[in-house]
Amino acid sequence: MSEPATGHVRLVAWVHGRVQGVGFRWWTRSRALELGLAGYATNKSDGRVHVVAEGPEQSCLELLGKLRGDGTPGIVELVVDSWEAARGGLTGFVER
Repeated sequence: MSEPATGHVRLVAWVHGRVQGVGFRWWTRSRALELGLAGYATNKSDGRVHVVAEGPEQSCLELLGKLRGDGTPGIVELVVDSWEAARGGLTGFVER
């Protein structure tokens, strides 16, 4: 497992709305990879998408802005975010 780089953070975001079955996880993965982030996006049984991303704080803030922006697939009604210290151990960004 790789150790997190100094200055890296973990963004945990719960995305509410019509975000399943519309390419939202694929879109999130693409944006995260463009920003150099590692992590995953997972559909949950209650209709939300759970996003975990690690990397530089500014890149995570940019991803959060994109999740809340107008260019997402589907309809995002709410994004609930929390921040933690990066844990490391993530490779690439995957859809789960």
